[in-house]
Amino acid sequence: MNLFPSISCLTIVPLLGAIAVLALGTKSTKLARGLALAFALIALAITLTVWHRFNPASGGLQFEEVHAWIPVLGVQYHIGIDGLGLLMLLLSAIIAPMAMAASWQIQQRAPLYFSLILMLEAGLFGTFTALNFFHWFLFWELSIIPAFFLIRLWGGSQRATAATQFFLYTMVGSVTLLLAFLAIFLCTGKFDFMDLAELARNGQLLPAFTALGAWHHFTVEKISMVLCFGVFLGFAVKVPLVPFHTWLPATYAEAPTGTTMLLTGTMSKMGLYGFLRILLPIFYTQLRWLQTPLLWMAVATIVLSAYAAMAQKDLKRIFAYSSINHLGYCMLGIFSILKFTGNDPALATEKTAAMNGVFLQMFNHGLTAATLFWLVALLEKRSGGARGLNDFGGLRKVAPVFCGVMGIALFSSMGLPGLNGFVGEFLIFKGVFPLAAWPASVAVLGLLATAIFVLTILQRVFSGPLQEKWSQMSDLTLGERLALLPVITLMFVLGLCPQLVLGVINSTAMQMVQQLRF
Repeated sequence: MNLFPSISCLTIVPLLGAIAVLALGTKSTKLARGLALAFALIALAITLTVWHRFNPASGGLQFEEVHAWIPVLGVQYHIGIDGLGLLMLLLSAIIAPMAMAASWQIQQRAPLYFSLILMLEAGLFGTFTALNFFHWFLFWELSIIPAFFLIRLWGGSQRATAATQFFLYTMVGSVTLLLAFLAIFLCTGKFDFMDLAELARNGQLLPAFTALGAWHHFTVEKISMVLCFGVFLGFAVKVPLVPFHTWLPATYAEAPTGTTMLLTGTMSKMGLYGFLRILLPIFYTQLRWLQTPLLWMAVATIVLSAYAAMAQKDLKRIFAYSSINHLGYCMLGIFSILKFTGNDPALATEKTAAMNGVFLQMFNHGLTAATLFWLVALLEKRSGGARGLNDFGGLRKVAPVFCGVMGIALFSSMGLPGLNGFVGEFLIFKGVFPLAAWPASVAVLGLLATAIFVLTILQRVFSGPLQEKWSQMSDLTLGERLALLPVITLMFVLGLCPQLVLGVINSTAMQMVQQLRF
């Protein structure tokens, strides 16, 4: 228990910032941008302080705060983080100022735009720290509202359809989540994730569902599967997992760049975090019953989305499908951990490797995908809105620095050794092959497809003859280079020294795996 409420302060800072920026009014565009960025950087500073104070040797919760809220409903203000939560906080704190930098030229209702980004950041912080469903669900929903308005008000020509589709899909998932947890509360009287996970480990959760046994004469096992599916759907839509992914390409393509960066960099991780923090510990037995179809759903997410990316001509849609593909690797790692291995220490080690890989992949994908969408926006800015795969050619002659920076981000996405994208994918496959050989073997096709469309982008956009209309295209400005420098540097640092992150998350990964061995 910490005397200073660091995690609460971290969540409050962007909320206060959102209010302060919104209060400036519509005529204070420059001040709104600067103030919003200042609050985002303060949140990043607090996150780095928490990272520094975090004890990596402990796999349990740290910086816990527990306060009575609505005792009659079993609702507590219960927050805390382990290595996974800390990593997601850091990712959110990094992506938010990146999204603001990418949106710096927005003039229309700028205070409202930057206020909504800060509100979304607060929702992310709350989601990654709350440990009571009631409290957690408030922040889960809080993140959806600003994202909807950011897409609807500042998106592309099809923004209305994309925003509506995004909202409907995510709300359906939220409704199933809410109904499932209300049923769980009726059976157990508990909303706390840690308490529910403990009931599941002790074998007390399944018998508790007998309270719903009269419901259409379902058996306890069938009731548990219905509740498991309700929670599963909420997270599968958010990731998204095939076939619940159809909202994503249009949403990513139509959303303003800063919003797309937040969607792919952080909001997709909310779904993965939900699988790891909530669904896996509470419904481990039910998920194990479904392991085979879940593994092949993950494989479909990897392979189909990669080949769908190859078929696209719009760069934002290519990276949208690529994002689904990379998140599929995380789902493959998560579902492989469901395999019953008894007390075999070798397979327990492989599970830990897969879990570490999932954590790293979540973080590294967030950095790389957000950077790629940012670079596409910079390309649109220079070309008057063009972003087609066949619209360019030979740009390395007039924009060599731009070509170099985008090449680094693309090779990171491809998983080139020496860059941050490699280590997470390597650990996932290292762990998955001994646990689920056939799904892992088929999933390798996704790596091949990724290499093809990455090299295709480099060839068609930056190589070949230079089109006359792009002969005057400018390279990255000094300001743009400085803005991109930290994230590009981080790609190299994490690729060459992944232990900087692995040393912090490994204990958490080991503890999660140990708690699932029942």
